[in-house]
Amino acid sequence: MLHLEYHQKRYESVLKSFGINKFQNLGEHIRPPLSGVYKCRLLYNEKILNISYTLYEKRDIKSLKLIYSQCIEYSQKSASREKLDALFALKENSDDIVIVKNNLISDTSIANIALYKDGIWFTPEKPLLNGTTRQRLLDEGKLQTKNIAVDDLKSYTKVALLNSMIDFDIIQKNLKDIIC
Repeated sequence: MLHLEYHQKRYESVLKSFGINKFQNLGEHIRPPLSGVYKCRLLYNEKILNISYTLYEKRDIKSLKLIYSQCIEYSQKSASREKLDALFALKENSDDIVIVKNNLISDTSIANIALYKDGIWFTPEKPLLNGTTRQRLLDEGKLQTKNIAVDDLKSYTKVALLNSMIDFDIIQKNLKDIIC
């Protein structure tokens, strides 16, 4: 598993938020298949309940639709994605959505987002989820945080999606041709 230390930190942070201070070492439990690329799903409370692996197929994202939601919350990675799925269902002909909360860009349905301007990659100051890849790239100085208003999108030239499966994936189109 790549960047296991970031997944360990998130796991511990979630348990701490529920008042649980006893942690397991995820590296002792995660044993993906030896060939292929697999998505690991770990279900836990104070105990690790289930670990499953699914062959990963990257979604081809070429278009993003802005979807507004003032009440969406997803600050902790969860198996409960009903609200995100309901927003995703509004994508129409787009490949994915960009969730806008309080007129600020947050995340897509499956990834954090970064936007490029003046030689710098910016990621929203207030994402729905502080993903492990986002945090790693911030720690490495490859991203900077910034509030990104919908009206400011026209000043950015590129977009990248980031999560633990795709790392930092730049969509190879002009931003104005991607977001609708």
